[in-house]
Amino acid sequence: MKPLLQALWRPSLLRRIVGALLLAFALAGAALLALEFTEFKHEMATRPGVQTLADAIATSLADVPLARDAALIVQARARETQRLRRAEGLLPGDVEFRLADATGREVFATPGAAGATTTTHWQAQAQAGPWRLTLAEPRVADAAVLGWLVRELLPSLLLAFPVVLLPLWIAVSRGMRPLNELAERVAARDAQDLSPLGLTPRHDELRPLVTAFDGLLARLRGQLQRERAFVQDAAHELRTPMAVVAAQAHVLAHAASDAERHEAAAALDAALQRSAHLSRQLLTLATLDEGRPAADEALDLAAVVQQALAAQAARALDLGLELSLDGPPSLPARMDRTAFESVLNNLVDNALRYVPPGGRIAITLAGGPQGLSLAVADDGPGIPPAQREAAFGRFWRGAAGADVAGTGLGLAIVRRAAARLGGSVHIEDGLGGRGCSVVLRWRG
Repeated sequence: MKPLLQALWRPSLLRRIVGALLLAFALAGAALLALEFTEFKHEMATRPGVQTLADAIATSLADVPLARDAALIVQARARETQRLRRAEGLLPGDVEFRLADATGREVFATPGAAGATTTTHWQAQAQAGPWRLTLAEPRVADAAVLGWLVRELLPSLLLAFPVVLLPLWIAVSRGMRPLNELAERVAARDAQDLSPLGLTPRHDELRPLVTAFDGLLARLRGQLQRERAFVQDAAHELRTPMAVVAAQAHVLAHAASDAERHEAAAALDAALQRSAHLSRQLLTLATLDEGRPAADEALDLAAVVQQALAAQAARALDLGLELSLDGPPSLPARMDRTAFESVLNNLVDNALRYVPPGGRIAITLAGGPQGLSLAVADDGPGIPPAQREAAFGRFWRGAAGADVAGTGLGLAIVRRAAARLGGSVHIEDGLGGRGCSVVLRWRG
């Protein structure tokens, strides 16, 4: 029993349609019931059903001159009316009759006619010759009227429901076949097959689904290609320092003198540092490429920049470089701290690597109605305008960096981090028309 109930409660398009149809019929029935009830109330208020009986009796009295004869006719009709009402057993009470002549003198009246009021009875009057006939029918409770109307409408609704449901069920069942075929086609594909489905559905409703699925496959193909290229480039870049490590380790193990050992140890240390730096850069880039949502937190960007520059101050001093900051004393914002620090640290690290001794590095932080901006400018060798867009590619190394230790990943990380912040990054001319300035703009 429990599995059956669970199956009935499981979401199903067909069951939803049947439920919607039942609801539609219920609403239609309620609307018809309300309409019929309103019309009944209006009709009974303007021309109650007993009026027709009053008019018919009055017509038969038009040519009756004597009061006694008129009273007998009304009395006979009253008896017949009560008999029919009791035989049907639907209507409450008796219809009250009262007949009066032209002077208003009562000629005939049923026992309850005197107590009939407009509050308790529907009343009708008819005039024929010298006779004035008044009829009063007991009012029926609204609940009873609604019950009659429901019994009248329900058979029609029950008959119409299967007549409407059957074609609808057939149409939905047949309409689901293309969707089932599409599902079978997707399920039969190999996990490594990211080619387009190559399917053009006849039904307009399925075309957006196929288009969206093909778009997803295209994005997955692009992502897979980028990952393969990244792995190949990373393997290529790691091959060189690893080869240097192996060579210098061999030299160190077989060095014939202290000077030779010292030189091999220094080269080995440099190769290990480059490998470690490259590994950190690769991990950072992989983290930014994961596509996880940004973990926003409240930051004081001015404080974050000041701390980062304080950590690099000794290095800049050793290299003979001037490091400066232009920005507000405080700049609160809410953003991904890791992404922002990746941009800042990589841009400052690049400038420290490439700017020759005696050069300048200027960091500018600003915020306003248009958003936030961070610029790291220098007067180093710079990047030619034609190569500035290519500089954001992975493992790109310009001619000026041929003799500088680096991985070629710094600006690639900056672009990915900028995208994570919802901003953009580009390269402009640097200080005094020399070097370059990398500018990040985003909305805080």
